[in-house]
Amino acid sequence: MYSPNFYRRCQCTGPLTDKAGNPALNDDGTPKIGSIGLTCPKLGRKGHGSWAFTLELERGENGKRQRVRLSGFPTKEKAEEKAKKVYKDADRGTDVLSDETMGDFLRRWISTKKSLARTTHHGYQEHIALYLEPHLGHIKRRDLRVRHLDRMYDAIEKDNAERVLHSLQVKELTEARDAAHTAWVRAAGIKEERRRTRREYLAANKALREGRKGLRKVTSPATMHRINDTLSSALSWGIKREEAFTKNWAQFVELPAVTRPKPLVWTPERVEHWKKTGEKPGPVMVWTPEQTGQFLDFVQDDHLYSLWYTFIFSGPRRGEMCALPWPEVSFDALWLRISAQIVEVAYRQYGEAPKADSVRTNWLSLEHGEVLRLWRDQQQKEREEWAGVDAWVESDRVWTQENGEPLHPDWVSRRFKRLVELSGLPPVRLHDLRHISATLSLLAKIDIKVVQERLGHSSRQITSDTYTSVLPEMMRAEAESTLSVVPREVSYDVHRALDISDDVFQGDVAVIFAHGARCTGNTWVIGAQTRPGSPLLGEIRTVGRGQEHAGNAALKWIRDHCASQGLEILRIENLNDQYPEDQREHFALLRFFIARPEGPDISEWGRSEGPGPRPSRPSRRSSRPSRKAA
Repeated sequence: MYSPNFYRRCQCTGPLTDKAGNPALNDDGTPKIGSIGLTCPKLGRKGHGSWAFTLELERGENGKRQRVRLSGFPTKEKAEEKAKKVYKDADRGTDVLSDETMGDFLRRWISTKKSLARTTHHGYQEHIALYLEPHLGHIKRRDLRVRHLDRMYDAIEKDNAERVLHSLQVKELTEARDAAHTAWVRAAGIKEERRRTRREYLAANKALREGRKGLRKVTSPATMHRINDTLSSALSWGIKREEAFTKNWAQFVELPAVTRPKPLVWTPERVEHWKKTGEKPGPVMVWTPEQTGQFLDFVQDDHLYSLWYTFIFSGPRRGEMCALPWPEVSFDALWLRISAQIVEVAYRQYGEAPKADSVRTNWLSLEHGEVLRLWRDQQQKEREEWAGVDAWVESDRVWTQENGEPLHPDWVSRRFKRLVELSGLPPVRLHDLRHISATLSLLAKIDIKVVQERLGHSSRQITSDTYTSVLPEMMRAEAESTLSVVPREVSYDVHRALDISDDVFQGDVAVIFAHGARCTGNTWVIGAQTRPGSPLLGEIRTVGRGQEHAGNAALKWIRDHCASQGLEILRIENLNDQYPEDQREHFALLRFFIARPEGPDISEWGRSEGPGPRPSRPSRRSSRPSRKAA
């Protein structure tokens, strides 16, 4: 029952009285002096003292009385407002008498989370130790409000500004140290100067060591969101389990927006900029198919070539590859099954089962299976060599060091980074190979659902939004496809009728080039040929501005001819970008893939004597000049 008692009190002191109203005396007979509280004669004056209240709650265990006492309110209305709120919270089940701090609550919460993945548990502990406890640990659990969270994030942003300045100072000290080291090296042979520059280098190096102390990374908006998620999880647990909070205050916090980094392709322009400045256009970068092939050719003699091959063509996570055992690889059915992973926390390794969506079977190509088979044979030879000195470590892992020791995930990342540096290719991270693998599948027109299953994602949306990049080849194909479906009305004069004879076809497909050249003014001459220098199959002339008009005229000419002869245009490619920039306004080039309406009857394949000798399949390891990977 809601029946609070409101009263005024002050901090005034004066002579005390006993229960009978007589003056209270000390042993020496002098009056006792102390807080007179409710008996202060000045309480009747306006503004003297403050308001307080007591509120009886439901009895606790064993019938123990529970009473709330709060004071310090400037007006009775404020005291009444607080009393109603306390009673409402208590009626909901909140422990309004608890003096537990947020620090004690968070430690108690994390100790109950037994089913969390190791990396998740470690992340929660870091958030509590580095952010939540320093900023919120002293606040009583019952007093937590949104304003406390806002102050915490404001303090984090203020600290970020100081960390940025610290990072800039460290950068300046690093540049000074490097310059001093360069001067020392160049002073070789000059005794006095070498001594002086060496002292300067040692002093600069000492200053850098001192400057690095206390250096910490900037807390990004993404990290702030993860901190808030940790706090939200703790508050939700407290609400559901013991109604420790009236609301999940973390859900009312406004944080800086997080933009997921978009994978960018290493185009020639971006590569040129990187070579000049050393700057990456973005945190997530993707190689083109040509650059990917160059990397594979460069590492073809590396001890772990099969590992890098699998990263590119299967797109696994590094922990999954470090944990893959040989029994999970089938050379007969050509698949590998990912059912375990190695997680790294503070450089220590722990074996864990991956998420349910990440347990999957990846199918292998014939070449991929052969690469793994060669690696298994090599590993067997190493087993025999190291067994002779009793140094082989039997781990049954697919990829190991030369003595059989399992690979550490962080070592794999550092090894990959070093190989990329040695190759001279633009930098990508090891995890970026998942983006590359997904993008290559997209280029090969693989269904996004298949790519999702291969990468082990919970939804195709994650695969589509995060792990695929648009290669220039796909953009060009899209532009060509769009051009081919939009008819344009352009006029042209036929100077030689187009004739696509049977000898132009290779099987049932003919490849025709429409080459246009600016003649005089805006007059274009467009001829059809099978290759440069071959006889003309036809010729037209048209008047118009630029490549676009010439391309539209060629397109309408070839399309009209195919329609009249019952031929089908399979594909159109715009090759204008093949010309140097200073020639593009004078030339135009399109390539047409044209098919006959009917190919050979399917039944004819059944009457054939079978295919001829199967040509040997060149492996990637021998397709390009060998380069030793240091």
